[in-house]
Amino acid sequence: MKDITLLIMAAGMGSRFGGLKQIEPVGPNQEFIIDYSVYDAVQSGFTKIVFVIKKENEEIFKETIGKRIEKQIKVEYVFQDINDLPDGIKAPAGRVKPWGTAHAILAAKDKIKEPFAIINSDDFYGRESFVTLAKFLKERATDHNFAMVGYKISNTLTENGSVKRGICEVENGYLKNITECIVERQEEKIVAQPLDGSNSIELQKDDPVSMNMFGFTPFIFDYITEKMKSFFVTHQKNLDTCEFLIPDVIKDGILEKKIEMEVLPTNAKWQGVTYKEDKPQVVKEIQELIENNVYPQKLWRS
Repeated sequence: MKDITLLIMAAGMGSRFGGLKQIEPVGPNQEFIIDYSVYDAVQSGFTKIVFVIKKENEEIFKETIGKRIEKQIKVEYVFQDINDLPDGIKAPAGRVKPWGTAHAILAAKDKIKEPFAIINSDDFYGRESFVTLAKFLKERATDHNFAMVGYKISNTLTENGSVKRGICEVENGYLKNITECIVERQEEKIVAQPLDGSNSIELQKDDPVSMNMFGFTPFIFDYITEKMKSFFVTHQKNLDTCEFLIPDVIKDGILEKKIEMEVLPTNAKWQGVTYKEDKPQVVKEIQELIENNVYPQKLWRS
């Protein structure tokens, strides 16, 4: 069996939710969204989990999430540190928050030597997405052929406010462009406002979006390192606030013809606690999946 790893980016704090939303119970036995992601990963053939966390959250993570998951699958931890940077660059004195998702991935470079997937810790992706991405990683991933799971925008929205999504332009099954946007329903319409300030876009309900569920090989670590060095040059005037995000790295890789990104469509429905008001809906959806025998009533049996 080919080894594949799931990298879970869990270093961010849930600013809009108000607290460490990764450890907010949503299952009937105090399970977190992360628990369901790991369960789906194990069921789909992943052989290792790597958590990217903040050093100061290590104890609470290991006591809550780690101790039950470590019985199911190999688990490792890495820390996202704002001063852990490629040779030749240095964090400015005023920098407080982590550098973003691309930097979070880079934190795992010494732990991952096999094809791997990345996900956010606080998003519920659905079993189908893990199965599809695992199959890609085992059969088709190469150093220049990666993949992302493409969700239908209508399956990724909350009724309680706007969300940030990567709006995807797809051609012949491959990603051509990705635009980070703030998306929300406005009456009967789905409207996306690009973060770069360009004109808003009206989306159709089946338009593909990225939920930061990507499949890579370790080649991506070298490319992220290269791009982070140029990022520091480009953003030298706002290094105390700018973010180094994986969608931007992917976009550059496609433009530079360094990588290709297959888009793996899914009908899976995203669930997440972007806002406190989202939690009851997530709890309800998970309970329905339990009733339909997708998950056991008690996810991890001691």
